[in-house]
Amino acid sequence: MNFDDLDKKMRTYEQSIDQSILPDTFMVARLDGRNFSRLTKEICDFEAPFDERFRDMMINTVKALMDCGFRVVYGFTESDEISLLFHKEENTFGRKVRKFNSILAGIASATFSKQLGQVAALDCRIVPLPSLEKVQDYFLWRQEDAHRNALNAHCYWLLRKEGLDANRATAELDGKSIAYKNELLFSRGINFDTLPSWQKRGIGVYWADFEKTGFNPITKTEETTVRRKLRIDTELPVGEAYGKMISSFLE
Repeated sequence: MNFDDLDKKMRTYEQSIDQSILPDTFMVARLDGRNFSRLTKEICDFEAPFDERFRDMMINTVKALMDCGFRVVYGFTESDEISLLFHKEENTFGRKVRKFNSILAGIASATFSKQLGQVAALDCRIVPLPSLEKVQDYFLWRQEDAHRNALNAHCYWLLRKEGLDANRATAELDGKSIAYKNELLFSRGINFDTLPSWQKRGIGVYWADFEKTGFNPITKTEETTVRRKLRIDTELPVGEAYGKMISSFLE
């Protein structure tokens, strides 16, 4: 069998489970840290429940993903996860899922590992969404997840610092209401509502225009140009206002 025939035959197997996202379908990629709970609690000396060093590593990873060649219009990170919203006309690699998953996971893992100084891995999945409403719902869902995770984390680590072991702290919070958890914190002098917004709502990253003034040596005058750069937003809106913000990136 000559090479061309063999190549054609083997590529049939290689591409047998390829999947592509249909045109006119919105795409979001969600990346999650693999075993990051162990990484943050046992291997690395990160502060619990939130550490600004870890936060900044995740932000830098989002920035790398948004500037890696895909048309990503919005990035969101909370805890050890990242969500990326693609331009509605993104068609790189024919929208093949395996290409997006492998490249994004590779870049995220390499970027985070380089900052951390040891190997860390993130996985990736592509989420197809049929409408703008579902795109809004997706990011509202992840923001609510950030809120619940933050409340649970603050309560859990409060109990741990008071002497409870992991099993007892988990059992103490199991099945408890949001009101109960807020009151638990408040009884210890912690007002959850006044904690940093980035812990409770997550962090947004998006492209923004800004003006830059420089001196033109040819005309001998100052000139202003418009540049694009990534903006880090640690004070995201909530509810309907957040949904409108998400929609604006797809206009």
